[in-house]
Amino acid sequence: MGRSAVVIELIEDAARPLFINLAGSVIREIERGRLKPGDRLPGTRALAGALGVHRNTVDAAYQELVLQGWLTAEASRGTFVARDLPDLGTQNWGVRPAAARLASPLSQARAAPAPMQFSDGAPDARLMPGLELARAFRRSMTAAELKSLPGYGDPRGAPSLRTALARYLSTERGLTVGADDILITRGSQMALFLAAAVLNPGDAIAVEDPGYPLAWKAFRAAGARVVGAPVDAQGLDVEQLEALLARDPTIRAVYVTPHHQFPTTVTLGAGRRLRLLELARRHGLILIEDDYDHEYRFEGRPVLPLAARALSQGRDQDRIIHIGSVSKLLSPVVRIGYATGAPDLIQAMTARREAIDRQGDLPLERALARLIDDGDLGRHARKARKIYEQRRDLLCAEIAARLGDAVAFDKPAGGLALWLRVNPDIDAAAWAAEAERSGLILTHGGQLQLQPGHHANAFRIGFASLDETELARAVTRLKAAQPR
Repeated sequence: MGRSAVVIELIEDAARPLFINLAGSVIREIERGRLKPGDRLPGTRALAGALGVHRNTVDAAYQELVLQGWLTAEASRGTFVARDLPDLGTQNWGVRPAAARLASPLSQARAAPAPMQFSDGAPDARLMPGLELARAFRRSMTAAELKSLPGYGDPRGAPSLRTALARYLSTERGLTVGADDILITRGSQMALFLAAAVLNPGDAIAVEDPGYPLAWKAFRAAGARVVGAPVDAQGLDVEQLEALLARDPTIRAVYVTPHHQFPTTVTLGAGRRLRLLELARRHGLILIEDDYDHEYRFEGRPVLPLAARALSQGRDQDRIIHIGSVSKLLSPVVRIGYATGAPDLIQAMTARREAIDRQGDLPLERALARLIDDGDLGRHARKARKIYEQRRDLLCAEIAARLGDAVAFDKPAGGLALWLRVNPDIDAAAWAAEAERSGLILTHGGQLQLQPGHHANAFRIGFASLDETELARAVTRLKAAQPR
């Protein structure tokens, strides 16, 4: 065993997770020179027994140190101090207090865990076709292009982008719309605000609960009241919604995410879709359909939006506003969203948009039109879909292997996140708080619940914005933070 017999003194710091303290303790012994490059460390079971900690804590500490480059793991042989480290035994580490050693230049670079975040379903900006977008934007900024732009354009957005989106939505969404039926917005968040702004003062919007808090924020900012409608394992509970409408006649709109419900990821089935459309017609409701990640379907074909059925059948009585975003395809920093639907509603939204934002970013909109017309956006979507599917599968495997019966989930057929149901014996909010202390930020169900007391004991974990190594590391931190 050689130097693996070195006694490791566990740093005691209640402000840090135990596995981070153990990782710091190992680094301290390396810096002291008591553990040298190539030395083998004790096995996880042996070290856990010697320190009186759980074996998972030792495993998490070792994995953290492997990821940081202090240790290497060799199959069937064990865990070793990295051989490429300098021999620090001759340096005067041992005379310094523990806090100072952990703040040394090497420790600053390697010991403190870099903050990580499980997003709520954001794409990976590193995959964005930046060169293609930059090239298209430069073309939009040439003197000839700028000369062709009016001083102020159509508040609905650049005609070239609306035309390109009309074709795109016809192909990808089954929507029969023209350029004049589309309103370009600065991200879907503006579209949500404008959709609520067409309601009368005092009107209420029924929203999915649990659901998307930023939509609720936009609706409230527009002056609407927000009322929660329950969600179950099949998505929006339309029967409960009908009972809610009977109790509250001020509800004039329903906000829904039918393709992949936010946050549970389930797809609203055909029966509920038809019943929802019929309910909306009977009560004269506006349906605000947020189709935020339609492009990301891994099994089977994407389900057509509610708006596709209504518009294709020419149902004038269907009052639908269909909202989407290019940001989910590219990056949240690219603030381009859109809305289409009933013509009078789109006209009213356009008038509101003109009052608060005369027009959008015409050069960027024209650049995105080129990206669509040249096929770059479609190629990016196909490439990203394959990568995100692999990341989904990896995350599911990591969670199943490492978290066991502490959580349960259904592998989503599409979208960019998992809905991780936490064992009732474990408080998801407390788990998330402990994870944050170790540098891992994630969203728990209590943050996505509208009605107090209806706590969803779950996590929404986005997998798209992290690569394979980052996903494994994040699950390691989540496991180490698990309450015991």
